[in-house]
Amino acid sequence: MSNTKPGGYTLIIIGSICLSVMITMILTRSSPSMIFTILSMLLSLTIVNLGISLTQFHKTIKRRRKAVLVLLIVSLSLILIGGLFIYMKWVSARIQIIIGVNILCFAAGPLLVKNRFDKWKHYTTNHLQAFGLSIADLLSLVLLSMGALFKLQFWPGAKPMLILGIIFLITAALLWKDVLKRIIYRQKLTEEDLIRKNEQIEEAHKEILDSINYAKRIQTAILPPDRIVKEYLQNSFILYKPKDVVAGDFYWMESVDDTIFFAAADCTGHGVPGAMVSVICNNGLNRSVREFGLRDPGEILDKTRELVIQEFEKSEEEVKDGMDISLCALGPIVSSSRGTYRELRWAGANNPLWIVRKGAEEMEEIKADKQPIGKYHHETPFTTHKIKLNKGDTIYIFSDGYPDQFGGDNGKKYKSGNFKRRLLELAQQPIEKQKDILDQEFENWRGELEQIDDVCVIGVRV
Repeated sequence: MSNTKPGGYTLIIIGSICLSVMITMILTRSSPSMIFTILSMLLSLTIVNLGISLTQFHKTIKRRRKAVLVLLIVSLSLILIGGLFIYMKWVSARIQIIIGVNILCFAAGPLLVKNRFDKWKHYTTNHLQAFGLSIADLLSLVLLSMGALFKLQFWPGAKPMLILGIIFLITAALLWKDVLKRIIYRQKLTEEDLIRKNEQIEEAHKEILDSINYAKRIQTAILPPDRIVKEYLQNSFILYKPKDVVAGDFYWMESVDDTIFFAAADCTGHGVPGAMVSVICNNGLNRSVREFGLRDPGEILDKTRELVIQEFEKSEEEVKDGMDISLCALGPIVSSSRGTYRELRWAGANNPLWIVRKGAEEMEEIKADKQPIGKYHHETPFTTHKIKLNKGDTIYIFSDGYPDQFGGDNGKKYKSGNFKRRLLELAQQPIEKQKDILDQEFENWRGELEQIDDVCVIGVRV
């Protein structure tokens, strides 16, 4: 875009007017004949209109189009007014036509040609050819318009101008036709290439989707089925909402003797990378319980961390992935002099345990150890907490996907405080109803915003 300011445009216009006046004075003084008077008038108009064109010449195509539109309206209006004056046989009837034709040729014309050149130069490697054809277009416009004007005015030279204009017009049309053929051919090749590449992309996309869907089937296979969950935890719900087809979050369950182990885990990342980490971490939990025979939640997390780090140390590159987890071991019903209860042993890596006692108005929170299952600069053994649960108490374990979701009226995070208050309000509701309400609230909060992470919430009523 030109850096010329409005003051510069004014100077260009004033300069072109002064130059035209000087040329007119020189020509008319040197020879008072009619031909010199006509030439001086046309030349002065040409200089002024070229000055007008120059003010818009280096602007964007969009700005030049607007200028051309204004100039064409002015030009055609003057020509029509001139025609009306001729028809009515008024004085100075033809001066409007002369001015209108001159504006068309030397103010609008160069801008039209410049726009054409800027458009077509991107479609041909021969810019010189595009420039020559653009000049031929301008000459054909000028010669035909001025030839018609000279003929109307009965001035000499009209016929040669019209003949030359027609020659330039036909030549330019033929050459532009050749250029357009090559451009169309090139566009066709480009379209065919794009179609071929789109087909390749679609095929690759289909293969990727098939692979991801197959990975989902594998990940679903390692998750405990609903039948098993309901068999061991009859009064429970699992709200599981992967962000993508596969997830970094997972839930885990194992029943050993009279103890039910279950956990909500959140692995690094989401999607395919998170799902790959989740398989390794899930396998670590299974081995800790099945192969190494561990029953203490803290010891299970210690061994799982060891196994996960061993797997990642096989890589030549340092892998810092791992998981946060809340792991429960719910024992059988115990009878005592004070009644019956169930002992819950629990350990957590970054993710806490929340308990709502029957009829309570406050949430009881047991904080997790502030370290992940994975490499950590200051590893310490995980702590096992023992809690007595009475009938009607409800426990909640979860990943951070629910409280971290953006949404609401201001697009802010849901936050742990709101999540805690909501669970406290729902704790006395039927357990399955809690899942539906939490799911609906999450979707309402999210609204049109994207889900930012996987969601896993487990609620169990004793």
